[in-house]
Amino acid sequence: MISNVEILLRLAVAAALGSLVGFERERLLWAAGIRTHMLVCVGSCLIMVVSAYGFAGVLGQEHTVLDPSRVAAQVVSGIGFLGAGSILARGEIVKGLTTAASIWTVAAIGLAIGGGLYFAGVASTIVILIILAGVKPLEEAYRARNQTAHLKITVDHGTFTPDELRQALSLRTSQIKRFVVENRNGDNDSDEIAVLLNKVSSEDIADFKARLNDVGVVRKVELIKRSPTSG
Repeated sequence: MISNVEILLRLAVAAALGSLVGFERERLLWAAGIRTHMLVCVGSCLIMVVSAYGFAGVLGQEHTVLDPSRVAAQVVSGIGFLGAGSILARGEIVKGLTTAASIWTVAAIGLAIGGGLYFAGVASTIVILIILAGVKPLEEAYRARNQTAHLKITVDHGTFTPDELRQALSLRTSQIKRFVVENRNGDNDSDEIAVLLNKVSSEDIADFKARLNDVGVVRKVELIKRSPTSG
């Protein structure tokens, strides 16, 4: 059995490491912030201590067979309800997955510290912070270059083709996912073209309207929607 000082040290280290990850989430104003991550980490640490040392007296008895690790193992699956509570679905957009993952990982950190694996717990915390704070700018830069744009273009009847769109916007053929021409008025005067563009940057999308308006046959350009490219 470990000493009370060692137990206190493990709980304190778990709280400190959990707070570091929680602070990164707190600064982005997510619901699961510093206190949530600290509680998860400390609770996991305590469960690990109980699992490893709490049954020492019982295990010493004759004809007694127990698996103390089963208590700690339940943290891995049991922490899922907190993670699920941080996930929000708004239409086609799902938010909170990273926070849910961070809750799950601080639980693992707590288990490591509770088992006396200080180096593993500290090293994992550093790696997690690098992932959460350091990789995010790279992720945002990638998403900014891989947007999907929905355009509605009104042109003179029969005067605009996908090749002309590609040349006007300096696109690759593979970036034009949909090019649908509709003649709603039926008077052979104008066409409405629904265009879906894939893997275009935010900067290019902002400039598309001006480029198309410079094309003589184009009467009107509307940006209906833009969103990150999926997959």
